[in-house]
Amino acid sequence: MRPQSSLVKRLTLMFMFAVTAVLVVAGVAFYGLSQHHFRMLDEQALAEKLESTRHVLSISAARGELDDQEQQLRALLGAHQDLSAKITKADGTVLFSDSKASQIPQRFEQARQGAVWEWQDEAQNFRGITAQLTIAGEPEPVTAVLMLDVTTHAHFFVTLQWWFGIGLVISAIVSAGLGWVVAKSGLRPVRQITKVATGMSAKSLRERIPLEPVPLELQELILSFNGMLGRLEDTFVRLSNFSADIAHELRTPVSNLLTHTEVVLTKKRDLDAYEENLYSNLEDLKRMSRMIDDMLFLAKADNGLIVPEQIDVDLSELVSKLFEYYQFLAEDRGIQLTLQGRGKVRGDRLMIDRALSNLLSNALRYTPEGNEIAVQIEQTRETVTLSVRNSGVTIDPQHIGKIFDRFYRADPARREGGPSNAGLGLSITRSIIETHSGRIWCTSEEGVTTFFISLPASKRLVGAAPTP
Repeated sequence: MRPQSSLVKRLTLMFMFAVTAVLVVAGVAFYGLSQHHFRMLDEQALAEKLESTRHVLSISAARGELDDQEQQLRALLGAHQDLSAKITKADGTVLFSDSKASQIPQRFEQARQGAVWEWQDEAQNFRGITAQLTIAGEPEPVTAVLMLDVTTHAHFFVTLQWWFGIGLVISAIVSAGLGWVVAKSGLRPVRQITKVATGMSAKSLRERIPLEPVPLELQELILSFNGMLGRLEDTFVRLSNFSADIAHELRTPVSNLLTHTEVVLTKKRDLDAYEENLYSNLEDLKRMSRMIDDMLFLAKADNGLIVPEQIDVDLSELVSKLFEYYQFLAEDRGIQLTLQGRGKVRGDRLMIDRALSNLLSNALRYTPEGNEIAVQIEQTRETVTLSVRNSGVTIDPQHIGKIFDRFYRADPARREGGPSNAGLGLSITRSIIETHSGRIWCTSEEGVTTFFISLPASKRLVGAAPTP
């Protein structure tokens, strides 16, 4: 596996690259604007000299002062140290030319009207303009070529590039150092979180990371981490209680087996005594077998290993058959079983039958004699809701959310554990319902407890009319 770089290193490099990129953009923009500025100044100077030259030639021609024309042009154009000029007639006669005009290439004299051109001669740089000037008394316009020496500008830009390169390197180094300091300082809360997380153990799951000194950007991470600790604590507590409960549940039948066997082996007995002991041991072994089967079922459900069969299941038909099964037990205690409504879901018939059987047996266990257990089915276009309502001891609100936990004891009056029940019925029911993409919940108030199951409705039966 390729080693991963540290977050401080990444942030430092990102900060350095960001600063360098900003400086490069700013430097390129400044360089371009500077070149544009100097070019505009040069063009403005050439345009002003060209206009002054036109003015001088026009006045001289109008007054007939052609003798003073060259002196005026020399005074005008020669005053600029870096300026060279050449003025010629259409027939090639030179009206004016200074000593440096010989450097101007012949091709620029035929340049486009008003075109600004640039030329480099060895170590010198020039910028010039060519224009046609109309003079009174001349049948054809004269050609004026003005050239400005901009070598100092070129040297300035070379020096600017050199200093910009040095400044960019220095800025990159400084920004890297500042980025490292900023990253180390900004990640200090992360190191605190790491320190707390490192010290976490099964005995310190109650600890939480405080939010006060943590920056706003990390508070969501802290809240998520604290929430994870809360879930781990709850899971660990439930697992610890589950381990203790299952040990308690298994201890009783194992203790019974040991006791019965030791008593029988204390002396020689007849066959009837041995047979009676084996039957007694068989009951405890069956109870342990049922508990193990239930635990295996829950383990498979927790790991998503249970794949329910997908067939249409009529809940009203299923409840009616369960009523027939529990009818004799209900009649013995004077409990009336009622069913209202119809609904069809898609799932595993045997698994749903087991879930409903658990709810009905649980209701029969805690319903006082002479009361009623009412099952109602309501179907909408998307879901089917089945409720099992019975009278009895009200479950305390603090226990409502936990009664589906394995071996959970909400109230001694509603204790599930017994000779024939290991306390896993509601847990198995919840696993079955969740495997079918449904949900289960319970309400209990004023002596009436109701369990609700909501499952996706089968598309083949929608809006069925309730049956009395």
